[in-house]
Amino acid sequence: MSKSEPGLTELTEYCDNCGVRTAHDVSIELKTESSKQTNQEFSREPYRVTECVKCGDETSQRMNDA
Repeated sequence: MSKSEPGLTELTEYCDNCGVRTAHDVSIELKTESSKQTNQEFSREPYRVTECVKCGDETSQRMNDA
């Protein structure tokens, strides 16, 4: 039997592409913001990355801006 609604343990968020709340995979990634080779190791910032399980749309938000 298939489920149309996510279970209680799945993370649901609004998806702009789907237009409804859907299950999402969420991760934290360190992204380099500086294009200068000498400063790259000091310019990494954490980003919250979400991917819609239904359509695959991916968004990222800098955690310091949240």
